[in-house]
Amino acid sequence: MSAPPVVPASFWEHEPVRQALAERHLGRVIRAYRCHPYHGRVALPQTVVAGWLGITQAQLSRVENGPPLVHLDRLAHWAQLLGIPASCLWFALPGQPHRSVDKAESGRTSTDPQGAEANEGRRALLAGIAAVAAGAGLLGGSELVQPRRIGTADIARLNAVLELYRSVDRESGGGLLYREVARFAESVYRMLDWSHPAGLTSPLIAAVATARQLAGWTALDAGRHGDAQRHFVAGERAALTAGNAPLVAMIRYAQAKQLQHLRHNRDAVTTLQLTHAQLGSHATPAAKALLWGAEAASIAALGDHETAVRTLGKASDQFERINQGREPAWMGFYDRGELFAQYGRVYRDMARRDRRHASEAVRWGRDSIAAFGAANVRSTVLNEVGLCSALFLADEPEQALAVGARVLTQARTMSSKRVVDRVVNLRRDLTQHRALSDVAAFERSLRAEAALGA
Repeated sequence: MSAPPVVPASFWEHEPVRQALAERHLGRVIRAYRCHPYHGRVALPQTVVAGWLGITQAQLSRVENGPPLVHLDRLAHWAQLLGIPASCLWFALPGQPHRSVDKAESGRTSTDPQGAEANEGRRALLAGIAAVAAGAGLLGGSELVQPRRIGTADIARLNAVLELYRSVDRESGGGLLYREVARFAESVYRMLDWSHPAGLTSPLIAAVATARQLAGWTALDAGRHGDAQRHFVAGERAALTAGNAPLVAMIRYAQAKQLQHLRHNRDAVTTLQLTHAQLGSHATPAAKALLWGAEAASIAALGDHETAVRTLGKASDQFERINQGREPAWMGFYDRGELFAQYGRVYRDMARRDRRHASEAVRWGRDSIAAFGAANVRSTVLNEVGLCSALFLADEPEQALAVGARVLTQARTMSSKRVVDRVVNLRRDLTQHRALSDVAAFERSLRAEAALGA
């Protein structure tokens, strides 16, 4: 080829390319570009790409393997030559405003003063958490953290930092959080090679698995499904190595939630049922309730409402047996609000086929919202979206519009692609009220939201 090919937008979403862009190293971007499967089974030769760039093969090898380029003119020229989108770059192209990856992710709220202010506050908080992690020797800047001997206090600090990130995730969503958590998870992963007492091997591997699970969860919430699956797989392997069956179940639950969001409910049911079977005697009441509640939601989506209601009953029975003192600390998120949310999902699916169930869907939606704690903002918003759907199904369009207006505003102040997707999906439950002018206007707002998130 005498010149770089025109590649699709999805080309730049390939994980090695994205990782190189995140590292702000154009040489590594070029190497990932050459090895991209878009070009076929064999990577593009260095001689070909070097010819495009106007340098020798030996010079390109040094660019790919040496320190990052800093000469802006060369950076801009090569980025334009390869067709790298400006939104992916960490520097401005000639004649174009600088819109970095991080700004692109938060661009949905940048025109909203309240959302922009919230994002700035969240970035400051994330910077503070990263500073805490760096101060504890758990996270480096651009350089790797120097290996050292790990003690019990290090693992305690590691888990404390993960809890800080988890609290931000519950409040604001994974969009702004994902990159920081992924970087932290990668840093923690390197700690497996550091020296430590034999008795700390299992808790250290479990902490690594927990970090990967959180990185996958924030990626899912940010709409980065390929990244989410990569982190979930790495976390599952670590949890299996640690012999931590409840943590394996938690990661597979997260994978099932991803499958549900992508509407692969049959795969979600299979994942949950296999997990339940493999847990065996390690299954705590909270784990059983969690898995059965999620399974009921997917079974209902597949149309087997009788089985879904029976499965919800099993989840409720186990929920009443929970003793928080005997559950893993990371199961603390699972509360009555989460259980009621699954009831709401099941009864909404039932109401879509038989409107007589709509009033139950409304009741469970309201009960779940009331049961969530003040810190669990995203779950509250997600269930308000569910309540809006239930109210449309219950022929209460005025109340539905009041809730819908609120969730539209809330979605714009959060960095959660999952919340936005759920809000946009409200269109499927308002169809019978579309003749009302206010409902038609609300549907236009949902279309605009869908276009903004595309």
